[in-house]
Amino acid sequence: MGSVEPANASAAAVRRRDSHAGPGRALAMSGVNVDRMQDLSRNEARSTSLGLPYYRAWTGPPPGRTLGRGPGRGDRTAPGRGGSDGAPRARALRWAAMSAPTIDTFSSDVLTIEIDGHVATLWLDRPEKRNAMGMPFWADLPVAMAALGNAPEVRAVVLAAKGPHFSVGLDLTAMADIAGGGQPSGDTKPSAAARAMRQRAEIVRLQASITAVADCPVPVIAAVQGWCIGGGVDLIAACDIRLASAEAQFSVREAKIAIVADVGSLQRLPAIIGKGHVAELAYTGKDIDAARAAAIGLVNHVSADPDAVLADAREMAREIAANSPLAVQGTKAVLAAGETQSVAEGLDYVATWNAAFLASDDLVEAMTAFMEKRPGTYTGG
Repeated sequence: MGSVEPANASAAAVRRRDSHAGPGRALAMSGVNVDRMQDLSRNEARSTSLGLPYYRAWTGPPPGRTLGRGPGRGDRTAPGRGGSDGAPRARALRWAAMSAPTIDTFSSDVLTIEIDGHVATLWLDRPEKRNAMGMPFWADLPVAMAALGNAPEVRAVVLAAKGPHFSVGLDLTAMADIAGGGQPSGDTKPSAAARAMRQRAEIVRLQASITAVADCPVPVIAAVQGWCIGGGVDLIAACDIRLASAEAQFSVREAKIAIVADVGSLQRLPAIIGKGHVAELAYTGKDIDAARAAAIGLVNHVSADPDAVLADAREMAREIAANSPLAVQGTKAVLAAGETQSVAEGLDYVATWNAAFLASDDLVEAMTAFMEKRPGTYTGG
């Protein structure tokens, strides 16, 4: 969770597996009827696969809107509409859930959501503090990810940052309470054990915020520019794909500020870049440039500049979104499950998954498009 300036879980794989497992896990572990799963619509299947936090609450508003902080804090208007939306948008209630977050209800001072067709961009929107991660960030991130997971039209997410830097990590001044174990209330001074329990609970909360990114049912692509330090690396490690601009710098900085990285880097990075590279970065706290990050596999591609990396990430997201959403989300779920499975278990899992979802409208469309020599148009049905 380190930061370059004061002002600013080992069970993760199992949690990802369980979060993404959905119908496949239910079929394999609980004996859910395959025929029932084949009858699910895309929205029903997606909601079933995600468990309680993710419910379908609406059919999908028009593209091209910006929600969250936007041009002015609290701006939640759709471009071209002016002021409020006017007439209420038609909403078909698919699944009822108390306080289930949606894109339309999401609001944050430090995060912004933009929708363009089937691609969402989630912006880290605190450029004046180099996107340091304070209390609002940790509270709002899981809500934003749940809102994106709730949106049937979103098929891919780009995680980007406003300003010259992706993130300088944990805002240590704003969150000094974690390191100090909290101030005693009244005249009662908490014991060392009580302080430790409080610290642990807070760390687990921060871990859950980052894990919300990994748990998103659709692919998440990080577009990194400038500094990506400490908590910033934790954040991109939870993404499916990482791209960087040429000037980007990365650092697992925690050891330099006397902290053990504790919100995901040490758990997720070994599967991304290997144990040796993780050990080097975490033990030394050194900075590495985008070229080194690409050489060790931390990023997939290096773009010329910040504008180019955003464009490249969005283009990749559009390419993903053009495919069958059932197939893409199923692939992500199977990959996540495979993190804690043997090859044999993984093969059994994907066989069960496809038994549930192979008979889809998207498969019919794919075969028809192939025969007609045209691109497929997929609905997720």
